[in-house]
Amino acid sequence: MIYTTTLKTPLGPITAAAENEALTGLWFFNQKYYPVQKSTWIEKPDHLLFKSLDAWLHDYFSGKNPRIDFKLEPQGTVFQKRVWKLLLKIPYGRTSAYGDIAKALAAEKTSSARAVGGAVGHNPISILIPCHRIIGASGNITGYAGGIDKKIALLKLEGVEL
Repeated sequence: MIYTTTLKTPLGPITAAAENEALTGLWFFNQKYYPVQKSTWIEKPDHLLFKSLDAWLHDYFSGKNPRIDFKLEPQGTVFQKRVWKLLLKIPYGRTSAYGDIAKALAAEKTSSARAVGGAVGHNPISILIPCHRIIGASGNITGYAGGIDKKIALLKLEGVEL
């Protein structure tokens, strides 16, 4: 079973999904790649994980750098999961470029910045897996599935100079 709920954030409502006591999704409403709701989704706002997530989001949007104390299990390909694992290593308030992620993956297998961009764009756990911290090679702010306005707001919240 996949449990879901809607949480409020300063950037608008966000849908959370959990399965087997792990967070599997966190999407802004109507963002690119927003999942098509499936018949297996069950609305369960009182799920313990969602309470922890809501507290985490509250702290995050209050300008804190909260520690994730629950399990993340994004669903994707092996390559996507490798990219998302690297995104988790980008510190709060810092950014990295698509090419930097591709270089980090090169030791394992050749990857292009374009392939990394595809994986970053399909990140199913917004904010916690910080795809908003990825910028273009020249430092320019590039696309974000939740909307460029949200990406800019998240970076500003973390103190990133734009």
